[in-house]
Amino acid sequence: MPIAVGIDVMPARRKMSVGELADRVGITPANLAVLENARAKAVRFATLAALCEVLDCRPGDLLRWEAEDEETAKSRTAPAEAP
Repeated sequence: MPIAVGIDVMPARRKMSVGELADRVGITPANLAVLENARAKAVRFATLAALCEVLDCRPGDLLRWEAEDEETAKSRTAPAEAP
């Protein structure tokens, strides 16, 4: 996926535990783990804003775009083969 998630980096820089971050943002540690591991399909702007406020950072510090190589892009968009 071309969007890379760096939510795990900022709390470490702030010497903040995952549990403390989740509590201060108002989400569960499990939901924070989903965001950290880039398994989320979406993130609410309110959650992103709360993360930025608690971590004293900008959205670009947490999310960044990375170009895909052509093969990865093609394999993600190619139709599935019939068995």
